[in-house]
Amino acid sequence: MKLKPTSIARGCLLMAVAGAAIASSHREAPFITTTPKVDGTDFYMFRSYEGVAADGTGGRSDYVTLIANYQPLQGPYGGPNYFSMDPNALYEIHVDNDGDAEEDITFQFRFKNKLNNVALPIGAQSVAIPLIQAGGVSNVNDPNLNLNESYSLTVVRDGRRKGSAQTIASDLPKPVDYIGEKTLGNAAAYKTYADKHIQTVTIPGCSAPAKVFVGQRQEGFAVNLGRIFDLVNAPSSLLLNPAAKDAEGGGGTHYIQKQNVTSIALEVHKNCLTAGGEPVIGGWTTASLRQARLLNGNPSSGHQASEKAGGAWTQVSRLGNPLVNEVVIGLGDKDKFNASQPKDDGQFLTYVTNPTLPALLGLVLAGNAAALAPTNLPRTDLATTFLTGITGVNKPAVNPKPSEMLRLNTAVPPVQFASQNRLGVAGNALNADPAKVNDNAGFPNGRRPKDDVVDIALVAVLGGLCVINGDGNALGLNNVPGVPSLTSACQPSSVPLGADSAKIHDAVDQATVPFLPGFPYLNTPNPGSTNL
Repeated sequence: MKLKPTSIARGCLLMAVAGAAIASSHREAPFITTTPKVDGTDFYMFRSYEGVAADGTGGRSDYVTLIANYQPLQGPYGGPNYFSMDPNALYEIHVDNDGDAEEDITFQFRFKNKLNNVALPIGAQSVAIPLIQAGGVSNVNDPNLNLNESYSLTVVRDGRRKGSAQTIASDLPKPVDYIGEKTLGNAAAYKTYADKHIQTVTIPGCSAPAKVFVGQRQEGFAVNLGRIFDLVNAPSSLLLNPAAKDAEGGGGTHYIQKQNVTSIALEVHKNCLTAGGEPVIGGWTTASLRQARLLNGNPSSGHQASEKAGGAWTQVSRLGNPLVNEVVIGLGDKDKFNASQPKDDGQFLTYVTNPTLPALLGLVLAGNAAALAPTNLPRTDLATTFLTGITGVNKPAVNPKPSEMLRLNTAVPPVQFASQNRLGVAGNALNADPAKVNDNAGFPNGRRPKDDVVDIALVAVLGGLCVINGDGNALGLNNVPGVPSLTSACQPSSVPLGADSAKIHDAVDQATVPFLPGFPYLNTPNPGSTNL
């Protein structure tokens, strides 16, 4: 059947939504599906907006919050062991503050799980209980906990493996997952319990104290997962109308929001992350495992006694910008990308400048690989957005080395949560209402919890940034800074959807997801059970 142009455009939308729907970085590569404890799912980096005034000052506005989420799609009922972190893994958050695509500051997290061997008298015997709790829990290291989780925090400067390392804290407590209301009380009680685990720490060389929290949170990533995997079971009138929400999902409620995730959260003064007069920083998170693992077929009693790990650290997870490994990197290179470092991203450049997704959509929907793909090849709009930063927004003053990482201009003031534009920089550029708040503090200038990165990514993949760029190259997207050979005509005429590209959404609204007003920002997790 021959598709009409409008049908092609609508089909393009549906397929693009499906391609981005798995979530920001959940189970995105073959190997990482076998090791979910080190699967990085989302990375946020933003100027803290806790308590800020309308002009972006006051409160915690001088701080930057970095949040790395791990262990995707945690069912709240996931007992009896729940979702402790891997003591044989190294979790890291990296910051590049000079644009050379190499980490200048790395925050390292290592975990310990301590079995307390809680036992009950059964007849004449003292017998170990099978659960991780022996009663209600409300305090740090509560005596009713049979398993205590703790972690160390180390800062490394000038290279994660060969740089200068200083341990900030060695035994910080992690709250137990939200087992349920009988064990930990209602949501307010669990928040009180979890907040006791927010720690103030001193980073060497930084005069302002930092905050750190590690613990389970409600999944904050919004995506219309159920409908999409049911062959995109939604009418195009819903997906092409930005005002429409998916009523089947309770006005936009999505399945992932019913799940939990484990967050590693840091809040650091911005001056402790930048270098010299350059306000732009790049950030990404990784997880590494030891090269070798020996399994004991006859383990001794204890906790996780079956495994002996050794050898060099080997990176198995990497995440900067959301959705890159999902919808940009080819299937055969997804594990390779997860093991790579930003300084070596030249090897993946073609995936960004000549993306396959638009051509696949054209081939499937119109029988012609060129039918739907934006014509501005190489895609300098995508390369600039994801590899160098946008001039005047989050590109370093000195031409950066093209590399995939989340970039934040720390000179851009934060915006109060209620006034944030969920479409970030793109939404701000499209905003013609002078009465609305100017908001360039969102994705791809860093990433806040409220930023609707699925919708923003859809706009970008289908050429919406070239519509915004206009015929006058307003955003400077017709070339890639630092790569003179990459030039293209990123303008409205290169975009099949034209101005309609800005209307694309997946019918669930990131702005409706509940978040906390301050650190650690992501919401209290869903309980494993409720009191009936």
